[in-house]
Amino acid sequence: MPVHDEKKLFEFLILEGAQAGLSWDTILKKRARYREVFDGFDPEKVARYDKKKVRALLTDPGIIRNRMKIDAAISNARALLKVQYEFTSFDSYIWRFVDGRPKQNAWKTHKRVPAKTSESDAMSKDLQKRGFRFVGSTICYAFMQAVGMVNDHLVSCFRYAELNR
Repeated sequence: MPVHDEKKLFEFLILEGAQAGLSWDTILKKRARYREVFDGFDPEKVARYDKKKVRALLTDPGIIRNRMKIDAAISNARALLKVQYEFTSFDSYIWRFVDGRPKQNAWKTHKRVPAKTSESDAMSKDLQKRGFRFVGSTICYAFMQAVGMVNDHLVSCFRYAELNR
Protein backbone atom coordinates (compact mmCIF):
# COMPACT_ATOMS: atom_id res chain seq x y z
CA MET A 1 0.00 0.00 0.00
CA PRO A 2 1.33 3.47 -0.79
CA VAL A 3 2.84 5.11 2.29
CA HIS A 4 3.18 8.88 2.62
CA ASP A 5 3.64 9.29 6.38
CA GLU A 6 7.12 10.65 7.21
CA LYS A 7 7.70 8.43 10.25
CA LYS A 8 6.48 5.32 8.45
CA LEU A 9 8.77 6.04 5.50
CA PHE A 10 11.69 6.48 7.90
CA GLU A 11 10.71 3.27 9.70
CA PHE A 12 10.72 1.27 6.46
CA LEU A 13 14.05 2.78 5.42
CA ILE A 14 15.66 1.82 8.73
CA LEU A 15 14.13 -1.65 8.80
CA GLU A 16 15.19 -2.35 5.20
CA GLY A 17 18.76 -1.44 6.15
CA ALA A 18 18.58 -3.56 9.30
CA GLN A 19 17.34 -6.50 7.23
CA ALA A 20 20.43 -6.51 4.97
CA GLY A 21 21.90 -10.01 5.12
CA LEU A 22 19.09 -11.33 7.31
CA SER A 23 15.61 -12.76 6.80
CA TRP A 24 12.55 -10.54 6.84
CA ASP A 25 11.08 -12.85 9.44
CA THR A 26 13.87 -11.85 11.84
CA ILE A 27 13.14 -8.14 11.33
CA LEU A 28 9.37 -8.51 11.59
CA LYS A 29 9.75 -10.28 14.93
CA LYS A 30 11.85 -7.35 16.17
CA ARG A 31 9.76 -4.56 14.63
CA ALA A 32 7.82 -3.69 17.79
CA ARG A 33 11.02 -3.37 19.80
CA TYR A 34 12.59 -1.23 17.09
CA ARG A 35 9.61 1.13 17.37
CA GLU A 36 10.14 1.38 21.13
CA VAL A 37 13.89 1.93 21.20
CA PHE A 38 13.93 4.21 18.12
CA ASP A 39 11.31 6.56 19.61
CA GLY A 40 8.54 5.63 17.20
CA PHE A 41 10.94 6.32 14.32
CA ASP A 42 10.82 10.05 14.94
CA PRO A 43 13.76 11.26 12.83
CA GLU A 44 14.22 14.40 14.95
CA LYS A 45 14.71 12.28 18.07
CA VAL A 46 16.86 9.64 16.36
CA ALA A 47 19.10 12.35 14.86
CA ARG A 48 20.00 13.45 18.41
CA TYR A 49 21.14 10.04 19.62
CA ASP A 50 24.52 10.14 21.34
CA LYS A 51 27.17 7.57 22.29
CA LYS A 52 25.27 6.62 25.45
CA LYS A 53 22.13 5.81 23.43
CA VAL A 54 24.20 3.83 20.91
CA ARG A 55 25.72 1.78 23.73
CA ALA A 56 22.23 1.04 25.05
CA LEU A 57 21.03 -0.01 21.59
CA LEU A 58 24.04 -2.29 21.16
CA THR A 59 23.04 -4.21 24.29
CA ASP A 60 19.34 -4.56 23.40
CA PRO A 61 18.59 -8.14 22.28
CA GLY A 62 15.25 -6.98 20.84
CA ILE A 63 16.95 -5.37 17.83
CA ILE A 64 19.79 -6.18 15.45
CA ARG A 65 22.87 -5.25 17.48
CA ASN A 66 25.10 -4.22 14.63
CA ARG A 67 27.02 -0.97 15.21
CA MET A 68 27.17 -0.11 11.51
CA LYS A 69 23.41 -0.51 11.12
CA ILE A 70 22.66 1.49 14.28
CA ASP A 71 25.08 4.26 13.27
CA ALA A 72 23.49 4.27 9.80
CA ALA A 73 20.02 4.70 11.31
CA ILE A 74 21.21 7.76 13.21
CA SER A 75 23.05 9.29 10.26
CA ASN A 76 20.07 8.52 8.02
CA ALA A 77 17.82 10.43 10.42
CA ARG A 78 20.13 13.43 10.11
CA ALA A 79 20.22 13.13 6.32
CA LEU A 80 16.42 12.77 6.23
CA LEU A 81 16.01 16.03 8.16
CA LYS A 82 18.15 17.79 5.55
CA VAL A 83 16.01 16.29 2.78
CA GLN A 84 12.85 17.46 4.55
CA TYR A 85 14.26 20.97 4.68
CA GLU A 86 15.24 20.95 1.01
CA PHE A 87 12.11 19.23 -0.39
CA THR A 88 9.51 20.16 2.28
CA SER A 89 9.09 16.47 3.11
CA PHE A 90 10.87 13.16 2.74
CA ASP A 91 7.67 11.91 1.11
CA SER A 92 7.82 14.45 -1.72
CA TYR A 93 11.50 13.71 -2.24
CA ILE A 94 11.29 9.91 -2.25
CA TRP A 95 8.18 9.63 -4.44
CA ARG A 96 9.93 11.65 -7.19
CA PHE A 97 11.69 8.44 -8.18
CA VAL A 98 8.37 7.05 -9.49
CA ASP A 99 6.92 10.37 -10.65
CA GLY A 100 4.68 10.60 -7.60
CA ARG A 101 2.57 7.51 -8.24
CA PRO A 102 3.06 3.76 -7.83
CA LYS A 103 4.65 1.93 -10.72
CA GLN A 104 2.31 -0.87 -11.79
CA ASN A 105 4.04 -4.08 -12.76
CA ALA A 106 2.32 -7.21 -14.05
CA TRP A 107 4.36 -10.18 -12.89
CA LYS A 108 3.00 -13.69 -13.43
CA THR A 109 5.68 -15.48 -11.38
CA HIS A 110 8.00 -14.52 -8.54
CA LYS A 111 10.96 -15.40 -10.78
CA ARG A 112 10.25 -12.30 -12.86
CA VAL A 113 10.26 -9.81 -9.96
CA PRO A 114 13.57 -7.94 -10.08
CA ALA A 115 15.87 -7.33 -7.12
CA LYS A 116 16.58 -3.80 -8.36
CA THR A 117 15.60 -1.46 -11.18
CA SER A 118 16.84 1.71 -12.83
CA GLU A 119 14.60 3.65 -10.41
CA SER A 120 16.10 1.96 -7.36
CA ASP A 121 19.57 2.53 -8.83
CA ALA A 122 18.81 6.26 -9.14
CA MET A 123 17.31 6.41 -5.65
CA SER A 124 20.28 4.62 -4.13
CA LYS A 125 22.78 6.88 -5.85
CA ASP A 126 20.95 10.04 -4.80
CA LEU A 127 20.42 8.90 -1.21
CA GLN A 128 24.11 8.03 -0.90
CA LYS A 129 25.06 11.42 -2.33
CA ARG A 130 22.95 12.98 0.43
CA GLY A 131 24.74 10.99 3.16
CA PHE A 132 22.38 8.05 3.63
CA ARG A 133 23.90 4.64 4.39
CA PHE A 134 22.68 1.06 3.94
CA VAL A 135 20.76 2.21 0.89
CA GLY A 136 22.11 0.09 -1.94
CA SER A 137 19.91 -0.46 -4.96
CA THR A 138 18.51 -3.79 -3.73
CA ILE A 139 17.62 -2.27 -0.34
CA CYS A 140 16.03 0.70 -2.13
CA TYR A 141 13.94 -1.60 -4.32
CA ALA A 142 12.74 -3.55 -1.28
CA PHE A 143 11.89 -0.19 0.33
CA MET A 144 9.97 0.84 -2.81
CA GLN A 145 7.99 -2.40 -2.64
CA ALA A 146 7.31 -2.03 1.08
CA VAL A 147 5.99 1.53 0.82
CA GLY A 148 3.91 0.88 -2.28
CA MET A 149 6.02 2.82 -4.76
CA VAL A 150 5.89 -0.28 -6.97
CA ASN A 151 3.12 -2.84 -7.22
CA ASP A 152 4.97 -6.13 -7.45
CA HIS A 153 2.05 -8.29 -6.39
CA LEU A 154 1.60 -11.12 -8.86
CA VAL A 155 -1.35 -10.58 -11.20
CA SER A 156 -2.94 -13.67 -9.59
CA CYS A 157 -2.83 -12.02 -6.12
CA PHE A 158 -6.02 -10.45 -4.78
CA ARG A 159 -4.03 -7.32 -3.84
CA TYR A 160 -2.82 -6.76 -7.40
CA ALA A 161 -6.16 -5.60 -8.79
CA GLU A 162 -6.93 -3.54 -5.70
CA LEU A 163 -3.64 -1.66 -5.99
CA ASN A 164 -3.79 -1.38 -9.78
CA ARG A 165 -6.76 0.98 -9.66
